[in-house]
Amino acid sequence: MPREITAYSNPLVKRVRNLRDKRHRKDEGLFLAEGLRILAEAEETGVLPLWLFFAADGAGHPIARRLIAKVEAAGGEAIETTRDILHKLSGKDNPQTVIGVYAQPETGLERIDRSAAPIWLVAQSLRDPGNLGTMLRTGDAVGAGGLILIDDCVDPFSVEAVRASMGAMFTQRIAQARWPDFLAWLRAGPGLLVATHLEASVDYRVPDYGKPTFLLIGNEAQGLPADYAAAADVRVKIPMRGKADSLNAAVACAVMAYEVLGRIDGVRPPASRETA
Repeated sequence: MPREITAYSNPLVKRVRNLRDKRHRKDEGLFLAEGLRILAEAEETGVLPLWLFFAADGAGHPIARRLIAKVEAAGGEAIETTRDILHKLSGKDNPQTVIGVYAQPETGLERIDRSAAPIWLVAQSLRDPGNLGTMLRTGDAVGAGGLILIDDCVDPFSVEAVRASMGAMFTQRIAQARWPDFLAWLRAGPGLLVATHLEASVDYRVPDYGKPTFLLIGNEAQGLPADYAAAADVRVKIPMRGKADSLNAAVACAVMAYEVLGRIDGVRPPASRETA
């Protein structure tokens, strides 16, 4: 039976509210996810929250009822609370009717099975949580294995990144590593490293991509460092016919991912250098 919490001073409310801060998320090994859609996506992958906070006016929804029952059956705790407390937990003026508290998954490279998917996304020094969330959604859409974050990236477990992923963070493996460690890991097994780079001379439609392909996207402002790009097996560029010199990082990732997917599925043959 769900318990009820209505006091701001409740220790669990304070603890969960602190998860909006990166340091507390890291110390606790926990993160927040909001909304029936995202929590239902997590449930479909077999992941349930440790705590489920819900407002009384949303408890009658069939998905909410199912989540409450499953959380309690799994040994978690379902907690009925007020909209004001949900606002306090999420930081949003108009919070969702449910908020889940989840355990952070392990993010070491050793947990990556490169043979599990034909495409893997790799982002270097990504700063924007919206871009990170969009890349996770792209990865889910193309059947990628996950997103590998290189060097100092935005926290993938921030409320903003989780929200932007629209549930894809539960379907995609997330790994974090420094560049030398990633490169050593990559070269220890099969994998084609493809970098998008402004200085590249090869159109992205020309190479013959194979399995598994690791798509390397650089920082939103600076792009990839030259030595990172030089270490790639293939360096490509996306033609820009207007005045802009590059696409948004998440958009470039999506363009590249669908090109690789089409090639792997045999839908798109490589373009010739003359006609690309």
